[in-house]
Amino acid sequence: MLFLIQYMISINRIFSCFFWYKQEFFIQVTETIRNTINRFAAGYVFTSLDFPIDVSKQATVNKVLNNMVAAGQIRRLAKGRFYKPKMSEFGALQPDTFQMVKDLIEKNGKPIGYITGYTIFNKYALTTQVPAALQIGVRKDKKPIVRGAYRIYFIGQPNVITKENIPVFQLLDCLRFFKSIPDTVPDQACRRLIAVFKELDDKQLLAAKKLVLKYNPASIALLGAILENACSGGDISILFKAINHQSTYKLGISEEVLPNSKKCHIL
Repeated sequence: MLFLIQYMISINRIFSCFFWYKQEFFIQVTETIRNTINRFAAGYVFTSLDFPIDVSKQATVNKVLNNMVAAGQIRRLAKGRFYKPKMSEFGALQPDTFQMVKDLIEKNGKPIGYITGYTIFNKYALTTQVPAALQIGVRKDKKPIVRGAYRIYFIGQPNVITKENIPVFQLLDCLRFFKSIPDTVPDQACRRLIAVFKELDDKQLLAAKKLVLKYNPASIALLGAILENACSGGDISILFKAINHQSTYKLGISEEVLPNSKKCHIL
């Protein structure tokens, strides 16, 4: 009987030590996570892998993060993605566009996509409308997803995506979706695009003429007409040859803005 009592006492001590260690470990992990998050800038999006904790302990990390979400200390952007909100007089702000989609446009330091569409229309002053949706250029189309207040759409990019070509892709996408630019008129949008293309250097202009050849015919025609106006004396022969001369492209741009529009079959 005495042996049995001693055995039970030993087992109880072992379990007590185990639970004490587990509790201490949870406290330590919580402290590490809190200290790390305090060093993050407001609006920075992070995952459970951004903490200096062994990957074998990810279940504990996830539990701590979920507890912090429940306590209102951090916000969940999407499954497994969190952020420390920046506060304003109107309440918590969502992360900026880059933070919102950074995992969708970069992997292991290499670009796998880029921000395009309405955000770029706004960037280049083609519209003043604040986007309620985000578009990401990727090699292959994907189903849209929702993050925070945004619905994110994926648009196929026919060319290989490189960091150097992303600014060119963004401009070419403005041509590709010219008729979809909101809250503007064609002449106004075209004048602005001519001004933007005038600011490109020779390397970017050469890239634009090469990359647009995998875009739709209307984009090729519009780029040719714009470059002939924006870059006096610029060679657009490669674009003119690529235009389908049996087709016309109804973009609503006047000859006053684009004097060579008929040459490129733009109406």
